[in-house]
Formats: sequence, structure tokens, C-alpha cells
Amino acid sequence: MDKLTVAVVGMGQMGSAVALNLKDKGFDVIGWDIVPAVRKRVASQGMQVEETLSDALKGRTYVLSSLPNGAVVRESWLGKAGLVELADAGATLIDLSTVEPSAMREVANGAKGRGLKVLDCPVSGGPVEARAGKLIVMVGGETTVMEQALPLLEALGPTIRHTGDVGSAKVVKLINNTMAMGNLLVACEAFSLGEALGVDSATLFDVLSESGGRSMTFTKRFPLALKGDFEPRFKLALAEKDLALGLSMAKDLGVQVPTATLARDMFGQALEEGYGEKDAVALLAMYRNRIGQQAGK
Repeated sequence: MDKLTVAVVGMGQMGSAVALNLKDKGFDVIGWDIVPAVRKRVASQGMQVEETLSDALKGRTYVLSSLPNGAVVRESWLGKAGLVELADAGATLIDLSTVEPSAMREVANGAKGRGLKVLDCPVSGGPVEARAGKLIVMVGGETTVMEQALPLLEALGPTIRHTGDVGSAKVVKLINNTMAMGNLLVACEAFSLGEALGVDSATLFDVLSESGGRSMTFTKRFPLALKGDFEPRFKLALAEKDLALGLSMAKDLGVQVPTATLARDMFGQALEEGYGEKDAVALLAMYRNRIGQQAGK
């Protein structure tokens, strides 16, 4: 195939994994990050990296952004010398970030003035799936724009789902993360209780991973946690951020979501106890400590 020209902006765990996957699949990819040390790290992995955003976007027909929050998305897209200002005319801008829908709609409206095409494309999966091209891709935007971008989107993962207009994919992603983190929270609490009642951890996992209480989040994250591996594939702090965004959507709608509110409160407590930079499954460590201390009284 003719190589598609792609820039990936934001080369953290997800962005760099996406860029390296696209490079391996034959795309002409340039990476860029605002942090020089990150650019250096990615360059050491064999990725072409430019020193300026302007150089990274020059001649690129597709621009992917993978950024940490809505404020950064707004500034990176709409700020002075940002993506909207510097992207080539006719380029398609695709945001992979998990941020509030309003941020995505704002940047899409800003891009219209320059005739840029925009897709709202958060993904489900972590850096491992991103590197392997096995993400689930949610797409908000015009159907024709999505169809034109399918060769690129399909390289990200085999499952592509159109959700509606720009912003709708962010809604679906935040609902997904609210469900996933709620599942994880209950699993960590219940699992810790089972351990405190004397059941062997490996036996407990073996049975639960085949039983009705299991979830994808449980079966994916617990094998690492049971080895004491809490390296951040998905930081607990990011999980708390996504839960807060879900609550914000509910507030804007004027509805109460008490279960999600409780989940966010518990993640907030985990942040206060110092687990924020660990993987979200570090909730297990928090509950083990709590339940162990209470049972020992």
C-alpha cells in the first residue's frame, strides 16, 4: 500500500505504543512530544521524532493526538501554534484521548474554520494492546471521514465502532471506564475479603476467573497484581480522573449516579493513601491493608 503520512502528538505510554505499531505496519510516522526527554526516549526506540510541532505536522495527512486531559487537548489543538493552526490544509485530526465530550466538540468546531476534518477516537485497551494493534476504537464524527480513515483506524485495532457525532465517542469511553473501574473496585474489595477469610489467593483467582463475578478488568489485571506487579499500565490517578469526568457528565444532565459517586470516592481515598502513580489494580493493596488491619483487631 502507499504509505499514509501520520504524525502522532503526545508520546506517552499510549501515544508511543500507537506510533510504533503504525510504523511497524508500514505507515510513514513522525512523533512529537512537548517534553524533550520523551522525544529522546521515543527516538531511541527507532521512531522518527521532530524537535518542533510545526516540523512534525508538515506534510502529514493524518494527525493523531494522545493527551492526558481536556485542558491539554484544548491548548494543544486551539492554542497559539497548536494543531489547528499548524496542520496542513485538508488534514484529518484524530484525538485518541479520554477527555470530556465538551473539549472534543470545542476543538472540532475550532478546526472547521480551517477546513480540517476531525474524528473523536478514544480507545479501549492499554499500551500492550496499542503496541500490538489490538485496541477497540470508538469513532465519533462524519461517516465519510471515518471511512476515509479506515486503513489507519484498522491498524489500531480490529474492532471499529461508530458512535455518532463528534463527542459521542468520548461519552461511550467514559461510560466504559466508569463500568470497568466500578468492576475493579468491587473485585479488589471482595477478593481481599476472601483472602482474609483464609482462601489461597491463587485458588481464589482460579475459581473467580471462571465464575459469574469475573470481568475483563479482573482477568486482565489481577494476574499481575498477585505477583506484586503494580507498574502503571493504567494509572490509578487516571482512573480517578475518568470517574470524575463521568460524574461531571451526570451533573450536567442533572441526574444522580450514587454507585459511580461512591466508586470515585474510593479511588480518591486511594490517591490520598499514595497509590495514584501505581496501576489502578493497586486498589487491591489498599484493601488488603485495610481488611488485614481490621481483621487483626
